[in-house]
Amino acid sequence: MIARARLLAVVLVVACGGLGVISSTQTWLSVVLSGAASHDLTVSGAAAVPVLAPLSLAVLALGGALSIVGTVLRYAFGVLTILIAVAQGYLAAHVAFTHPVSAVARTVTDATGIAGDSVSGLISSITANAWPVLTLAVWVLLLAVGVFILATAHRWNDSGRRYRAAPFGRHGAAGRLDAVDSWDELSRGEDPTGSGEPR
Repeated sequence: MIARARLLAVVLVVACGGLGVISSTQTWLSVVLSGAASHDLTVSGAAAVPVLAPLSLAVLALGGALSIVGTVLRYAFGVLTILIAVAQGYLAAHVAFTHPVSAVARTVTDATGIAGDSVSGLISSITANAWPVLTLAVWVLLLAVGVFILATAHRWNDSGRRYRAAPFGRHGAAGRLDAVDSWDELSRGEDPTGSGEPR
């Protein structure tokens, strides 16, 4: 299980970020306006929670970076993952369970041209569909993944070492260099022929 912990964490973080982006494009709320402006409006996740899309993209980036970073950054990314999950979860729950006027105000203003405190007087009802609750579940999962990262990061295989430069004098211990190793030696200013004199 520990051997696959990094892969599991990366896949789940990326999946949560992707679902967050998808959710931002879906309809979260339906608004019925009253009076002369009477008609129905739909409010997307991005309109109800303006930070939903950018923070979801940040989660996607975190997932990609998590696959290569070292131990210290794993913990930093784990904490950041938890913070994003808590913030997004709070906002999704607020929309799902309280149906705030603030979540639909921009959409109502765009449709009617009326802004400010007058917006609430135009609204007859606000109804949420399943997307806010589904998105809340995604952020609860992300919170669990963040805790999982913090609990297991110290035992992950250090795949980031493949991106580090080989130690100086590698040819002396590892034998004959191939073409790629020779280029690496040259990029460090070493003589790949083994003379040990920097160029």
